[in-house]
Amino acid sequence: MPLQQLLADLLGDIHQPAILWQALAIVLCVLVGWGLARLMHRSWLQNHQDQHGGLIGLGMGSFSRVLPPLLIFGLLVTTRAVMAHYQNVHLLDVAVPLSSSLAVIRTVFYLLRRVFARRGPLGEALQTFEKIFALLVWLGVALHIMGVLPDVIRFFEEHKLPIGQHKISLSDLVEGAVSIVVLMMLALWAGAALEERLMNVERMHTSIRVVLARMSRAVLILVAVLFSLGLAGLDLTVLSVFGGALGVGLGLGMQRIASNYVSGFIILLERSLTIGDPITIDKYSGKVARINTRYTVLRSTDGTQTLLPNEMLITGVVLNQSLTNRNVRAVTKLTVSYDSDLSVVMPLLEAQPKGVARVLEQPAPNVLLNAFAADGYELEVGFWLGDPENGQGGPISDVNKKIYALVESGQIKLGHPSIDTRLLDAHITSVVARAPNAT
Repeated sequence: MPLQQLLADLLGDIHQPAILWQALAIVLCVLVGWGLARLMHRSWLQNHQDQHGGLIGLGMGSFSRVLPPLLIFGLLVTTRAVMAHYQNVHLLDVAVPLSSSLAVIRTVFYLLRRVFARRGPLGEALQTFEKIFALLVWLGVALHIMGVLPDVIRFFEEHKLPIGQHKISLSDLVEGAVSIVVLMMLALWAGAALEERLMNVERMHTSIRVVLARMSRAVLILVAVLFSLGLAGLDLTVLSVFGGALGVGLGLGMQRIASNYVSGFIILLERSLTIGDPITIDKYSGKVARINTRYTVLRSTDGTQTLLPNEMLITGVVLNQSLTNRNVRAVTKLTVSYDSDLSVVMPLLEAQPKGVARVLEQPAPNVLLNAFAADGYELEVGFWLGDPENGQGGPISDVNKKIYALVESGQIKLGHPSIDTRLLDAHITSVVARAPNAT
């Protein structure tokens, strides 16, 4: 057995200087690889400490976990090739596959983390998949060391499964599955990297950036699927049947879903809505937080999020407060006493919004006399805001506080409910006059 032969070789090398040189070479490769990785990471941080985007800097922090095993593996392979000309390298024959398996595991899950967990904690499903994948890789290394891996490969090649009119070997199925997983993972990683780079391009409109990111990811996934199917040996002409079935499905059961996807691209391309716009549709109001291809996320002022189907934004009436002009008018109303002098009160109120945070100087604030109410003059204090996506509650509250200070100082007298009791007094007097005198 190869494993027995390997153990015999290792035991035979124990009493020879060759195994000491191999052990020393392994230790040096580990130390040099780890040191080079630390040095490269520190050098990159010093040269790119002010840069937050770009494909070069994408995920460099988490890539520091991948770099050491890759460098160690490369150094071990080189050392083994050099020392094989002068002595036995049985110990290095074990160290090389072990280091390669660790490098494969770290690299694969660096890409998975960059795709599925780059903005949050690692999901439970991904952690479970990581453990299963690591177990499979270590199992393959163990089979290789034991020398039975060629027999396992031969078993998969010789046994075939009947699929329709063709027979496909187990090895072809495994290769196809692996190629699909790897290419899909690379496509998703490349799509995520391209999306992050596009979202950092300030000179491009937000909607255009979102459209390009979504379309590029879809194209990359489609190319990866087609290419992986070709590697698996499947005839791509069978996709025509699938395409016809998909068309029928879109025309029947998936009509609304397709409509939402098309509406999403229309919204992004015509720029009728952009991220940050304050909108109102039906009974929903809030700020556009995210525009996806199927739905749009609307975040209200109280922090709740509403998922609106994109078809609803295309077919319904949408109140967009910042489509062509971002300036919006905020108002606060109050009633002052009829004893007030409007020529003094109105300029005084007009000056209160000035100096409040987020209130624009132009257009200037103004005060309007809306009505002659029962309790006094009804006045409206209006002022303009240039950032409607941040809401109106804060500036209105600040203006009301300044008006309250005027009320407290007596410069403004608010109107109070009043009832004319003269008719009631006359009625009471007549009733008392007709009443008999008490004796």
